[in-house]
Amino acid sequence: MQEFDMYINGKPVQSGKTFDVINPATGEAFARCQLGDVSHVDQAVAAAKAAFPAWSRTTDEERKQLIHALAGAIEANMPELMQIVTMETGKPMGGLNGIGSGMEVGGSIAWTQYTAELQLPVDVIQDNEVARVEVHRKPLGVVASITPWNWPLMIAIWHVMPALRAGNTVVIKPSPYTPVSTMRLVQLASEILPPGVLNVVTGEGEVGSALTAHPDVQKVTFTGSTPTGKRIMASAAGNLTRCTLELGGNDAGIVLPDVDVKEVAPKLFAAAFHNNGQTCAALKRMYVHESQYEEICAAMAELAKNVVVGDGLEEGTELGPIQNQAQLDIVEDLVASARSDGGRFVAGGKRIDRAGYFFEPTVVADLTDGTRLVDEEPFGPIVPIIKYTDIEEVIERANRNDQGLGGSVWSSDPAKAAALAQRLECGSAWVNDHGALQPDAPFGGVKQSGMGVEFGLYGLEEFTSIQTLKITK
Repeated sequence: MQEFDMYINGKPVQSGKTFDVINPATGEAFARCQLGDVSHVDQAVAAAKAAFPAWSRTTDEERKQLIHALAGAIEANMPELMQIVTMETGKPMGGLNGIGSGMEVGGSIAWTQYTAELQLPVDVIQDNEVARVEVHRKPLGVVASITPWNWPLMIAIWHVMPALRAGNTVVIKPSPYTPVSTMRLVQLASEILPPGVLNVVTGEGEVGSALTAHPDVQKVTFTGSTPTGKRIMASAAGNLTRCTLELGGNDAGIVLPDVDVKEVAPKLFAAAFHNNGQTCAALKRMYVHESQYEEICAAMAELAKNVVVGDGLEEGTELGPIQNQAQLDIVEDLVASARSDGGRFVAGGKRIDRAGYFFEPTVVADLTDGTRLVDEEPFGPIVPIIKYTDIEEVIERANRNDQGLGGSVWSSDPAKAAALAQRLECGSAWVNDHGALQPDAPFGGVKQSGMGVEFGLYGLEEFTSIQTLKITK
């Protein structure tokens, strides 16, 4: 069994304690990682702090080239990283509609390359005979990154690359469920970046708590659940540490009665079930007009019954297992609740009888707002389809949820759909699509789905402070 070390100050670090990483397709360990503690957090933050002055003074061009070199290292090791991602997350190598570990590693390369080219120009707001006033963007210092288990490599890239591009140094703590791809990434980076610029510490909750409360951390960036995000924000408040929090989503998709059901059903299915529904911005509540309700329920059920579920390493697999036992328990609990609430299971509804954490792709009809499966984020292969009659009413119902990450409207009239989509209370809205992210478009939530944004220039600015410089003539 392969073992993976933490990396602090450019060197491998062992703690004397390890933990197993489970392949969710088998329920068995496939790797062993070092188990860090608070002392390793202190070491990593000290290394990042010591590296910050020199790193922040590197030229813009030098940082750009080093980040391109990181993209090259990921690309050169793409087959290995794909296998690691599949074994630790369960997602297929290819996946439903091409959304699998190949997409995750390929997207990581593309995001890194794009971020390397971003610029933070000086903004001149006055330049006359009296004075010149400039606004500069400056790096913050040490950034703490805490990442989840659903897209471990991709989200690490989303956190790390803009932080480095802006001139910060980083300490990253991956989920203990999926640490391996991140540890391999930092190992590759240690051959490219100066020591201390990027460090990784693995461990349980005490490691994350120590990192977010550390007085030498200037910013925390976190992707994960809303309850954990609130704890991180409270921890960071003691030092007034800046936070970017991309939290849970219970995204609504509204299907207007003018859609072509045969054309739209596969797109709706993919939006709800890619990565087994384990994506913050997946479609999680599907509102369908009564005139097409039964037809769409039947189409979604047929797709669910025919999608190929299996080990992600096997060719042709479209959906893998749920990533961990705890999440499987949540899904099973919500299924039981949906049954007691009168949900009609048109597809799925039970665990698959095989090793690992497999659950049938599940479509539930005849639930409504106020039931747990509609109101709560399941983060698994299950979607409720909810009937509506009036568009004004359904917009209000979609907005009634306390989360607001993404939302979508589906229609043969894109202009009409766009006008409705802008009324959804969410950070990103799509028309005839859902969850489509790209490196140049900002992404973030409102309400209980977080604060701040990622991606593009807007996301890069989150890793900086503003300094106004006035030169009196």
